[in-house]
Amino acid sequence: MSGAARSREAELAARQQQLLIRSAELRVTLAHQSQTLQGPLALADQAVSSVHWLRSHPQWPLGALLLLAVIRPRRALAWAGRLWWGWGLYQRARSWLARGERKVP
Repeated sequence: MSGAARSREAELAARQQQLLIRSAELRVTLAHQSQTLQGPLALADQAVSSVHWLRSHPQWPLGALLLLAVIRPRRALAWAGRLWWGWGLYQRARSWLARGERKVP
């Protein structure tokens, strides 16, 4: 092997070491910065778990709504209107987002 080839090989090995050190530093930085997201992400996970539970046990929210309708019919009607409005808003947003997804190549 010639001196130029050995020199190039040594440069590449040194560059590889520098990149490995930089990569380790970036991993430590990312781990430290991601700790600030643990709280919000845990809350989001809890919300997703709650929605999954409600979808698999629909009798509980329906029972609560029925109880509310029996005990406080006026309040139940007010909440029904709000829920109907929210459902419509959800449907419109979902439709709008679906249209946007089709446009992306």
